[in-house]
Amino acid sequence: MKPRVGIGVLILLNGQVLLDQRQGSHGADTWAPPGGHLEFGETVDGCARREVLEETGLELGEIRAGPDTDSHFPAEGKHHVTLFVVAESALGAPELREPAKCRGWAWREQGFRPDRSEGA
Repeated sequence: MKPRVGIGVLILLNGQVLLDQRQGSHGADTWAPPGGHLEFGETVDGCARREVLEETGLELGEIRAGPDTDSHFPAEGKHHVTLFVVAESALGAPELREPAKCRGWAWREQGFRPDRSEGA
């Protein structure tokens, strides 16, 4: 098996970051930014814009490179390399477009740590 390349999008607004509580897939009950997997021939920028539009209905302004992760999940037979990008602005309000995967979008203070009442 080969590693998959994921793109995570950190959308920042007034000191907050846009997150959703995942459900029904890998990482269920954890908070995560919008994102997905890079498709063949797609750029990182193009993937970030496509995934954000599909998941939230938002159109991104300027984006820049962010951190990356290299995550191994041997029990699940998965290996993901995730490249994050940072977007300082997005036009509109986030919509819940994938209710089977997402419980709802919320603006959270940067450094947000969920308590037990908000999931893992």
